[in-house]
Amino acid sequence: MAVVNPVVPPTRRNVELVLLVFAIVVAEAAYAIVGLTVQGAVPQDWWLVGGGFALIVLAVHGVLRWRARYADPVILPIATVLNGLGLVMIHRLDLAHHFNKSTSLATRQLAWSAIGVACAIAVIVYVRDHRSLARYTYTAMIVGFGLLLLPLLPGLGQDIRGARIWIALGPLSFQPGEIAKICLALFFAGYLVTARDSLSLVGRKFVGLQLPRGRDLGPILVAWAASLAVLVLESDLGTSLLFFGLFVAMLYVATERISWIIIGLLLFAAGAVLAWSLFSHVQVRVDIWLHPFEHPDLAYQPVQGWFGMASGGLLGTGLGQGRPDLVPFAQSDFIVAAMGEELGLAGVFALLVLYAMLVERGLRTAIGVRDGFGKLLATGLAFAIALQVFVVVGGVTRLIPLTGLTTPFLAYGGSSLVANWIVVGLLLRISDSARRPPESVSVPPAEVAEVVAA
Repeated sequence: MAVVNPVVPPTRRNVELVLLVFAIVVAEAAYAIVGLTVQGAVPQDWWLVGGGFALIVLAVHGVLRWRARYADPVILPIATVLNGLGLVMIHRLDLAHHFNKSTSLATRQLAWSAIGVACAIAVIVYVRDHRSLARYTYTAMIVGFGLLLLPLLPGLGQDIRGARIWIALGPLSFQPGEIAKICLALFFAGYLVTARDSLSLVGRKFVGLQLPRGRDLGPILVAWAASLAVLVLESDLGTSLLFFGLFVAMLYVATERISWIIIGLLLFAAGAVLAWSLFSHVQVRVDIWLHPFEHPDLAYQPVQGWFGMASGGLLGTGLGQGRPDLVPFAQSDFIVAAMGEELGLAGVFALLVLYAMLVERGLRTAIGVRDGFGKLLATGLAFAIALQVFVVVGGVTRLIPLTGLTTPFLAYGGSSLVANWIVVGLLLRISDSARRPPESVSVPPAEVAEVVAA
């Protein structure tokens, strides 16, 4: 018997290190530029924020060399530069509100970044094989739906700006829906990998489309009803859209049936019309979207954001030279508008390209991994980022109504940052399996001779 060793691809860890250093330099240079522009000096906490940020992301790189040598080399640098630019803009907005005073938002965001990175490291270290997560399919379902319903508990949930999506934990507040999206992506992947045969092969043809059986419509109807429940009970349009869109996207990837997309779009349209006709908070969002200048008080935030982006033009006013502080809650809801004002349309396009690259690397991981569960989980995580960016940027630019979701990695807030770093950890773990060469196999000498002769 001859032992055939597969071709071992390069790990690309050195490429990742070069990209990571470049991402850190970009973030630290931008942080210093903000201080020089606004205060005329490098910020006093530049060494703390810059050094601390470099330390935590390089720690992830070290763990990847130890436990996931074949992980995708681009995912971590993209997440790093996005997180770093978020720290820069949060610091810039903090200076605008508290000029020449000690700032704290950036250091708080750095602390949340450290927690998120620690969670990503825990995923890489303790989840040695992503396929083991399939055992927790229905546990993830229970936890995911439980987290979505958690803000409804009296004494625990908080109503902030009309939406009940936060819970109070002492002096801290947390948005459990951010963690719920990961749990639900895991549940959808585990469920669809076992049920895709009945969902994709059985049914009848109608107008060229393979329609599912009536009883197979159950999952999508349950997802539709659950998303409406989130919208009705918590006034959370963003999570409702993200949850239903994620399920339909993963359902299409699992079955390759266009009919599921059509059914999903029809259910979405029906749900949107129903919600608009029955619930006042949805009507307000739609009115602000369609007629913003007729509601100057309600539409003050988006209008100020549009004026800011318009003043930025193509190349922006420059870091520290705009007035993004005129937009309420710019550090969280409208950080894209703040970026658009000071970095211009070119800067916003650059951010969107970074998000597109992150999603592309997630989908490439899904294509390369060898098991169905990993394919669906990587696809779901990548689509979750894509859908969230579309919903946020679409709302800020008036493409769709405002929803209240936060921009991944950029916006101020611990729950979003921790959840998205966990997503990065999962994608890195799955990509390691996708790029890792198969084990050596034994082949009879006769077969080896035939291959050589051929």
